[in-house]
Amino acid sequence: MRPGGNIFQFLKREVLVGEHEVLHRTLKEALVGTCDSVLDIGCGSRSPLHSFSNLLPHTVGVDGHPTSIERSRAAGIHREYHCMDLMEAGQRFGPKSFDAVVALDVIEHFDKPGGFRLLEMMESLARKRVIIFTPNGFLPQDEWDNNVHQVHRSGWEVYDFELRGYHVTGMSGWKPLRGDYALPRIRPFRLGSRLSILTEPFATRWPRHAFQLLAIRDMEVS
Repeated sequence: MRPGGNIFQFLKREVLVGEHEVLHRTLKEALVGTCDSVLDIGCGSRSPLHSFSNLLPHTVGVDGHPTSIERSRAAGIHREYHCMDLMEAGQRFGPKSFDAVVALDVIEHFDKPGGFRLLEMMESLARKRVIIFTPNGFLPQDEWDNNVHQVHRSGWEVYDFELRGYHVTGMSGWKPLRGDYALPRIRPFRLGSRLSILTEPFATRWPRHAFQLLAIRDMEVS
């Protein structure tokens, strides 16, 4: 769900830097100090784990796009990398191989049956926790950055995760304030971004009205 080219560089500098503060803080709280090993499925070139992955004893990045793996490796985000089809992780790693398994902005790139298979695989690999981050509902997106894996093929709702035992939190503010590529609908972008951030407490509490969803399942209490 990340735009490419010059517009991405502008947004990264002017708008998006502070937007995912709540996401990064929540991920850090869910992983650091409780999970010694983390598998990042579909890690991309700049995983949201980048801001604190150095605090985790062992992290593994898996992605099917070689260029993304190269960029992530150059940034030193993970200790170990595998360029492979994401669904092959179930065969590459044994059951309960990691304390936590995460897929951030990934499940929407599968069709719905494939997404459920992804969840099943992640749950089989995780000893403690599974974490999913995805748009709330279907958000159209085509290929970009020469990466065919960027196409969105499904939309996910709160109940999709709650029925599997996940706790769901809303992220990225009130849903109507954002559009394609998660860009603010209100211009200028900086103003739209600030308005979205102001609605984050509302979205966090009522995830059905949020732009994105963070779903966490604690496997030890399932």
